[in-house]
Amino acid sequence: MSEVIFSVFPSENFVDLGLYQFGWEQCDPSHSFGPAARNHYLFHYCLSGTGTLYAHNEKKKTNSFQIKSGQGFMIFPNQICTYIADQKIPWEYVWLEFDGLRAKETVELAGFRLEQPVYRARYKDISETMKEEMLYIVNHREESSFHLIGHLYLFVDSLVRSSTSAQISRGSSLRDFYIKEAFSFIEQNFQNDISVEDIAASIGLNRSYFGKIFHESMGKTPQEFLISYRMTKATELLKLTNLSVGDIGNAVGYPNQLHFSRAFKNVYGVSPRQWRYEHGGKNQY
Repeated sequence: MSEVIFSVFPSENFVDLGLYQFGWEQCDPSHSFGPAARNHYLFHYCLSGTGTLYAHNEKKKTNSFQIKSGQGFMIFPNQICTYIADQKIPWEYVWLEFDGLRAKETVELAGFRLEQPVYRARYKDISETMKEEMLYIVNHREESSFHLIGHLYLFVDSLVRSSTSAQISRGSSLRDFYIKEAFSFIEQNFQNDISVEDIAASIGLNRSYFGKIFHESMGKTPQEFLISYRMTKATELLKLTNLSVGDIGNAVGYPNQLHFSRAFKNVYGVSPRQWRYEHGGKNQY
């Protein structure tokens, strides 16, 4: 029978990169998972044994990949996949499910694509560090959220640096500068009545071009990013303070409580008051 360690990450308040769940499993022969799709990025690293990944590509056709010890595979959000342990030498693997505003950029830097989801190590020593970071997270699940997120960043760093498919930067420094400056403007002004035009103007670009490079870099429009950022800040305030829903809406850039509640429900599927109740926040009644 399979041996499994499985944990769900307790915090949703990490915007750039956040964990969702993680674990380790020694699979039984021919043990399979799927077909299924995930909501976030999910990376498996094979510690021993072998198995097969069946994954849909951009054309919705299924590709198969043989994965062995020392290799790994990335599953993309909403990608339908099935993976099956070998009948004679079933795999043992460790996994991390993560996402965030920097997740798409990270995965692309590591060279993963829907057509090429397999991880192969370019540098064995850095790959070993990556494996150790994954196992550390799995085996220290009682540590604080900040502690585990720190090790998630160390994992990401070693994943990108060790991957044979890692992308080499090609003159993107100016674009990166614009994106970072946009982040900075949003962080400092999200509580004010700012628009995409304001963000673009703050870095000296027209809205159309700014929207194009932002979406290409982040996988979201500037408006989607701004809403996501504000809603994440709102969940922090709902959980950690006694502020009223109206005051929290005002604090994240929504002076009209009705508009705030509607935007919040569009993102999380429940009202701010219900979210606070379900997540054990303060001022529940």
